[in-house]
Amino acid sequence: MRPSPLPRTAAVSAVVAAALAAGLLAASPSASAPAASTTAADSAVQAIRVHDIQGSTRISPLVGRQVTAVPGIVTGVRPYGSKGFWIQDAQPDADPATSEGLFVFTGSAPTVAVGDAVTVSGTVTEYIPGGTSSGNQSLTQISKPTVTVVSSGNPLPAPTVISARSVPSAYAPEGDPAAGGSINGLPLRPGSYALDYLESLEGTNVRIGSSRVVTASNEHAELWVTVKPHENPSARGGAVYGSYASQNTGRLKIQSLVPLSQQPFPKANVGDWLTGTTEGPLDFNQFGGYTLAARTLGTLADRGLEREVTEKQHRSELAVATYNVENLDPGDPQEKFDALAKAVVENLASPDIVALEEIQDNNGAKNDGTVAADQTLKKFTDAIVAAGGPAYEWRSIDPANGKDGGEPGGNIRQVFLFNPERVSFTDRAGGDAATATGVVREKGRAALTHSPGRIDPANSAWDNSRKPLAGEFTFRGRTVFVIANHFGSKGGDESLVSHHQPPNRSSETKRLQQAQAVNAFVKDVLKVQRTADVVVLGDINDFEFSATTKALTDGGALYPAVMSLPRAERYSYVFQGNSQVLDQILTSPSIRDFTYDSVHINAEFADQNSDHDPQVLRFRP
Repeated sequence: MRPSPLPRTAAVSAVVAAALAAGLLAASPSASAPAASTTAADSAVQAIRVHDIQGSTRISPLVGRQVTAVPGIVTGVRPYGSKGFWIQDAQPDADPATSEGLFVFTGSAPTVAVGDAVTVSGTVTEYIPGGTSSGNQSLTQISKPTVTVVSSGNPLPAPTVISARSVPSAYAPEGDPAAGGSINGLPLRPGSYALDYLESLEGTNVRIGSSRVVTASNEHAELWVTVKPHENPSARGGAVYGSYASQNTGRLKIQSLVPLSQQPFPKANVGDWLTGTTEGPLDFNQFGGYTLAARTLGTLADRGLEREVTEKQHRSELAVATYNVENLDPGDPQEKFDALAKAVVENLASPDIVALEEIQDNNGAKNDGTVAADQTLKKFTDAIVAAGGPAYEWRSIDPANGKDGGEPGGNIRQVFLFNPERVSFTDRAGGDAATATGVVREKGRAALTHSPGRIDPANSAWDNSRKPLAGEFTFRGRTVFVIANHFGSKGGDESLVSHHQPPNRSSETKRLQQAQAVNAFVKDVLKVQRTADVVVLGDINDFEFSATTKALTDGGALYPAVMSLPRAERYSYVFQGNSQVLDQILTSPSIRDFTYDSVHINAEFADQNSDHDPQVLRFRP
């Protein structure tokens, strides 16, 4: 079911007034459109055109009204998903802010073809992909249409070329405070802002030239490219997301209009190139916003991206890693276990300690009260041995059923794997899902009251979220405290193309509280022993420049090791064309000399065993 249209805009142009008089526009949203003929439309002094419907803001001045005999050339047909077609006026106006293209929502497979000249009557609506709660901008369209084909085989309007030169470097205007931070009512300035430029082309036939892939292709026949190859490039071909204030304006989503049964979509990795030209209407959809709906797709040029391999730790170095293994449970194919195990052994060089996130219980998403994960872990550690790795032991705490979020029934949790030939685990009994571990002084040094133990599990910051897992390890006679985390997700945040600018990021509140709780615990350790070695790691679900990371590092308790990398290498996850940091390892002040590696083996690839790249820290305690 499609969401309700946005409220009607009050402003009506002189063209609209003339069209009312000519009988080409119904006087109220509830009125039926008159059965105007093509001849009547042509003879009218002021006919309603596509650019009159689109207007010079994001919301049509005709929203909710009936329009009659709107002319255009069909530039694209979508027979699946949100079914419909695009039209474009072959006689544009002189205003760069008013789009000449428009989507016609049919609800069933359209009967028109590309190149048809048509007239369309129907209701002007503003469809919000994902619904009003998503914060998404809306797509101007004609709904409940009556379509007349005037002729076929017509040439298409010349495409507008989207390029590094045409897209402004500024991303979006500040939202209007009087409208709750919305940009919907602001006049479009396509020469000043990237989002305004793309909105001015909504529904228009557009083209890009050879462009670099910045998010790998997926099963939905889509990928992301950049038309600005020199904009914040990563070391391996992506586009690094470095701050809230500086967006990668060259990103554009590409989705094929051709069904996969008729034409396979190219399997592309980050750094590959989509060469030649890609052309089609500019759509706006729920997942990613502005999307080139490709009638014709360029040719993929494979640049041979390879998975990275980190260096093996020296004998005197402790190697600590974090790896989100994406809802691993015994019901997953053996191939997934084998691939993840091979990555631990070959790509991560068998770290001494591995903090795992998203280990599910023994029957995965089946919600029957099962919380134990020993079968999941045995299957995984057996696969590591089979791949030539060490016989890892594990430590974890089973969550209370349904209390830690994630996939319903899965009971995801963090787990420590450790190589007993290199490191020992200090077991201190009493830790469970509801009992908090603490810090005490033991023989002049810090020690945990429970190991493994959970940090502050009763804190409301961890409601329906994973609680941090703390463990006490010994390496070459030196105690190392490791805290494994999986902070709350970004679910519920508005996208970068929200009509609120800046977008609302409501999920940050919980992660900020979680970071403050972990920071307080680390400070407790350092208060007892200033020189204690503490490693905080995991899927932090937030950027290195975020308030979450700042809260973790408050008072100098921790340092985000990813900051030791060159900017072009700071990422562990790729989302909608942005290579960004979500997984982190942070260190206490005593850990001064270390080597950090974000090991890129998943996030940039069409074929991936997890959507996260693992992180490895090597240091001498």
